Amino acid sequence: MTQVAVVTGGGSGLGREMALALAAAGFDVIVTGRTEETLRETVADGGGRVRLAVLDVADGEAVRAFFGGLERIDVLVNNAGIGAPAAAVPDVAEEDWRRVVDTNLTGSFLCAQAAFGLMLRQEPKGGRIINNGSISAHVPRPRGIAYTASKHAISGLTKGLELEGRAHGITACQIDIGNAATQMTERMRQGVLQPDGSFAIEPTFDPKIVADFVVRIAQLPTSVAVPTLTVMAAGMPYVGRG
Repeated sequence: MTQVAVVTGGGSGLGREMALALAAAGFDVIVTGRTEETLRETVADGGGRVRLAVLDVADGEAVRAFFGGLERIDVLVNNAGIGAPAAAVPDVAEEDWRRVVDTNLTGSFLCAQAAFGLMLRQEPKGGRIINNGSISAHVPRPRGIAYTASKHAISGLTKGLELEGRAHGITACQIDIGNAATQMTERMRQGVLQPDGSFAIEPTFDPKIVADFVVRIAQLPTSVAVPTLTVMAAGMPYVGRG
């Protein structure tokens, strides 16, 4: 039986790489996102194994309708996520905070909740949920408190899913990525703000490497759990004091 994978935020960047790698590995892949045009670009590169669904993960009714229309899901990759304009704590707009939390945390929960329910009902039951965390799930960057808080919360979400899925063959994994070379990290090449107030160019790495890890995790039997995985550019300021 061909396995089915859903990748949220699959129209660009890491989501596109993950979706295409899963398709190349033999999965039937559904990519979701808010922009149909970019989703169609992913579908066009998917070799006939990728289809799309326009979906805002922060819209609970839409999420439930989408997953309710699926017959089966073996892998959910919760990849959809956004950032906010860089701002010191006193200057963070409430609207920006809510927008980041609604997408990164609530959106991930809504998709995981709907997928979890389907994984319980399907035969054979079980499946795997892979949450895109971040290095920011462990350490913050200056002027990024909303994104940092949302990614720290993903750690709790992942652990809760893993615990409640234990008896049902449902496993959850958090993959924390540091500086994969996408449009989001393009600014790393010009230099980014460091905690001491300086700006430094940071190394990046090929996002296809992340996609390869996602495929490997997705192919594991559900008798094997990978609670966390960190993949980062060597030399980026994460381990130690810069």
